[in-house]
Amino acid sequence: MNKTILVVGAGPVGLTLAAELARHGAIVRIIDSRTERSPHCRAIGVTPRTLEVFEDMGVAREIVDAGLWITGMRALLDGRPPADMVRDLSDLPYGGLGIPQYATEAILEAHLASYGVVVERGVTFAGLQQSEGEVLVSLERPAGRTVANFSHVVGCDGAHSAVRKALDIDFEGEAFPWDFMLGDVRIDWDLPRGFSLRAIKPAEGGPPDIFVAVPLPERGRYRVSMLAPERLRAPGGTEHGIQSDRPGATLADLQEVADRLIPDPPKLTGMRWSSIFRISMRLAATYRVGNAFIAGDACHIHPPTGGQGMNTGIQDAYNLAWKLALVSRGRASDGLLDSYEAERRPVAMDVIERTTQASVNLGSEDTKTDQRLEDTQVLVAYTNGPLSIGPDGDDVVAGDRCPDAQGLRRSGFGFPLRLFDVLKGTNFVLLITAQAGDIGSIERLGENLRERFGGVVRVVAILPAGTSVADPFGITIIRDEAGDFAATLGGQEAEAWLVRPDGYVGLYMPSWSEGEVVSYLTRNVRLKT
Repeated sequence: MNKTILVVGAGPVGLTLAAELARHGAIVRIIDSRTERSPHCRAIGVTPRTLEVFEDMGVAREIVDAGLWITGMRALLDGRPPADMVRDLSDLPYGGLGIPQYATEAILEAHLASYGVVVERGVTFAGLQQSEGEVLVSLERPAGRTVANFSHVVGCDGAHSAVRKALDIDFEGEAFPWDFMLGDVRIDWDLPRGFSLRAIKPAEGGPPDIFVAVPLPERGRYRVSMLAPERLRAPGGTEHGIQSDRPGATLADLQEVADRLIPDPPKLTGMRWSSIFRISMRLAATYRVGNAFIAGDACHIHPPTGGQGMNTGIQDAYNLAWKLALVSRGRASDGLLDSYEAERRPVAMDVIERTTQASVNLGSEDTKTDQRLEDTQVLVAYTNGPLSIGPDGDDVVAGDRCPDAQGLRRSGFGFPLRLFDVLKGTNFVLLITAQAGDIGSIERLGENLRERFGGVVRVVAILPAGTSVADPFGITIIRDEAGDFAATLGGQEAEAWLVRPDGYVGLYMPSWSEGEVVSYLTRNVRLKT
């Protein structure tokens, strides 16, 4: 059987999926109908949780260097004095970043190439047939149509996904009855670097008049968005997303809105591109049909409020990749793949609901004020998912994102480590809080797990500050020298967390048991021994 996985679509979601599949040891091909990357900035915001994903992948530094930190927002509400709101995320590993989508794609594509995988451009997905656990895919090139065989196919091909349509998956929902316009322009004003601007004038019986400017990394450049005037709207509405077949807005169109909503309005110049776009709210009825899957905008579309779209899609890919790689490599049975939809579809439902309500209530006095972490995505959890096993607790339990902890020490290292350093990689990591006298039994646990599962699980013992033990065989010893691990995760003696390859706690045990670990990996994760 052909073990190659086909990824359709080389946007941020498809590139993340392909790179993660390759990092986890799977064989992958990726195609895109476009002959080159889009020059439009499209998605800009990268959430703190997505930066954690990029750190694990090994591209966080490049992404951060190409972007700028989004540090606050200036709000102009219906003639009131400007209100500057600073966003303090200093208690998280990362803040919120702004980087144009084309730069994100360039970095991810170069990262993918480091695994020997090159995007096959100018290749269009033209249909599929499934039989006996394989997928036959028709591929259209300028030279003609060919048919190729794959073990699995994943459609990361956007809101108008050809893969979703070929699978006959319903994509129900509705659209806002208004058109919007975008522009990439230069603005010379006193807005602090890293600040966005939102000017709103509520309207009776209709959407508010808005002007939103999101900073780009280049000095003085912003992506602006606003309602399109009646003369630019398409009769009867259009499909979701940027309408490349329609003329974009002019610089004068954008300036007209700025003049209307911003006191002492700045001059907009140097427009590089503009577009008309439409917003829909839709959710796929299922994320899987046989050995074919969809991810990202192919599954869910919603208003851009809070910059959730691309980030939700990237985390779809991050969730699916390790599972699909284990199944493709024969290390886990097919049932593991059902957990992808079970975990990720509820996340999309929540994002659609929140972003729709935020858009409808834009400028309303009834909107919530305590939203500091709401759009960071660090609160996303799989507590009720099929891979989350263990009792409730006061701190970090099954289904939670494993938080970072600092000030950890390891023998032979002349510098402190973070918990994320310890977790980095493609394995499950079993964290056990212990005393020096427990190391012998934990060492035997590590040996037994290696015999059953090979290198799928690493065992890490977390010891109190100042504890000295001989370096054991096959497990990692970490000292909680600063006490941050105990403060963050709880850290009672013999407490244990089995952290999945995507950084979520799969199994939580108030007191560790080898039998529970083995049962979880074989029954829930469906690992083969």
